[in-house]
Amino acid sequence: MSAKPKFAMYWAASCGGCEISLLNIGDKILQVDEAFDIVFFPCIADFKLADAEGYPDGFIDICFFNGAIRNSDNAEMAHLLRRKSKILVAYGSCAYEGCIPALSNLTTAEATLRAVYEDNPTIDNPSAVRPQTSVAVPEGELTLPSFYNTVLALDQVVTVDYVIPGCPPEPHQVSAVLDLVIQGAPLPPPGNTVVGAGTVAVCEECPLAKDVKRIKRFYRPYEIVPEPGICLLEQGLVCMGPATRSGCGALCPRVNMGCRGCYGPLDGVVDQGARMLSAIASVLDVGKIGEDEAALERAIESAVATLADPAGTFYRFSMAHSLL
Repeated sequence: MSAKPKFAMYWAASCGGCEISLLNIGDKILQVDEAFDIVFFPCIADFKLADAEGYPDGFIDICFFNGAIRNSDNAEMAHLLRRKSKILVAYGSCAYEGCIPALSNLTTAEATLRAVYEDNPTIDNPSAVRPQTSVAVPEGELTLPSFYNTVLALDQVVTVDYVIPGCPPEPHQVSAVLDLVIQGAPLPPPGNTVVGAGTVAVCEECPLAKDVKRIKRFYRPYEIVPEPGICLLEQGLVCMGPATRSGCGALCPRVNMGCRGCYGPLDGVVDQGARMLSAIASVLDVGKIGEDEAALERAIESAVATLADPAGTFYRFSMAHSLL
């Protein structure tokens, strides 16, 4: 091994987009190769579990861990790479807050397995066979990881030093963080600290005009054509910008798609979905002054009913950390 610092990246319960985002930094990937020895990165090279297990504790200088903790294998790898790494980074929304995999926390592991292996209309499984954690065969014992009832974020399993948020993280923010490491610049104090992203809401970097309009109902994206240049939330299209950390450049609102919240909550916000509910309340205009309370309640319920899948909308990326 050379004297260069050691870099690792691992993929747990996620879609794989985070690995692609690292490649999206373009020519700078060559600088990463010059600056680091890549010692564990199963997605791009033939690394084995035994390779990571064989390194001394603290051998890896920086490890990007992407993906949520869905099963026992994910958890074991999180503990292993925590021991082997000086700096462990929760890379991307799945590792940071559970992201799409954690939406299954709205149900149970039993219901999930039943839906996939028994009630699935595209599967032929009359005996209702499910994956088993251990099966004896003539050659020995075959094992699979155990499926957790709850999807966890990385920091709910091991201590995380830094977070690079996003689904996936944007190339410019990844480059900025890698530059700090390559140049040996001081990093902020560790402790699940967000790096490479902004400290204000997405709305602050969004160019759409905010006229403090109030709305009567909400629309799904296919139901209306938004007026160009006007805040989407004020047109009745759900946009998580008020409750989401900046840093992406407001890419989605710029093309008339509401922010989905992938950069996570602002500093000091305990629950991203709850923060968004307060923003929703600020633009909703139903009822009249002096109106009967029962009538007002019906009007509010009618308006809120136009919000499709509130839990999936407000907690699309943050379910593992939510108060729910």
